[in-house]
Amino acid sequence: EQRTHFVYILSSRLRGALYTGVTRQLALRIQQHRDGLCVHTRRYRIFRLVLVEEYRLGLDAIRREKEIKGRSRRKKIALIEGANPGWVDLLPHEPSATELRDPSLRSG
Repeated sequence: EQRTHFVYILSSRLRGALYTGVTRQLALRIQQHRDGLCVHTRRYRIFRLVLVEEYRLGLDAIRREKEIKGRSRRKKIALIEGANPGWVDLLPHEPSATELRDPSLRSG
């Protein structure tokens, strides 16, 4: 059975720290990051979903994740800005307690 796989990039704030990952359950995985279950994203407060790519095959998604991770920061930013020039959070939500500790992530 072929399932949908997602490659995603999270950002701490506009052009802040970046995190690239791959998952089959995008909403669940992003919520795990936002709940502070991933040490790296919790430490650097990386919660804003700024890029998502969808793949039918897991191997294609994993290859793409590795390709993105191997890029320079400048090229990652260009990739994000090509798809999401405003760095809008693609999965809007109510902030978690972890996020609320970072005032740069509050909207308004």
